[in-house]
Amino acid sequence: MTNLETKRLLKVRKAIQKTKPSFRRIESWRYKRVNGGWRSAKGIDSETRQKLKSGVKSPNVGYRAPKKVRGLHPSGLQETHIMHIEELDSLDPQIHGITIPARLGIRKRLQLVEDVQAKGFKVLNLRIPYSELLQSKADEPKEEKKKAKKKKSSAKKKSSKKTTRKK
Repeated sequence: MTNLETKRLLKVRKAIQKTKPSFRRIESWRYKRVNGGWRSAKGIDSETRQKLKSGVKSPNVGYRAPKKVRGLHPSGLQETHIMHIEELDSLDPQIHGITIPARLGIRKRLQLVEDVQAKGFKVLNLRIPYSELLQSKADEPKEEKKKAKKKKSSAKKKSSKKTTRKK
């Protein structure tokens, strides 16, 4: 599949998504007890089940995306979750885009992002403001952090002394 064809099909998918209604369960807007997620209509006189114009739109094949771009990221890359650098060996930067799970810690996340970008992959969930915040925290000297911890612990000790009451 060529790059031009992929871009064209991604535009088609985006147009389909714009015209697609939000499929809601019948009467979910009327009653709190009825959840908003889609459920197929089963009533004997249901206008939605009979596919009448006055009924709620129901999901069908016509709303589906083109098969060649189904499941792709809007950039046209396949999303791949990566936790370790070794997982990159079997991937291609032209086909795969990298997503880093949120449960990965700060230190490992920064190291992984640097290595992934060095190998030419695109990180799809980079969160630039978040990474800038992490860099500013990494620049702080460790001695200042230790002094701040000591001050906090000494303040806790002073406040925890019990005073005896005279009767």
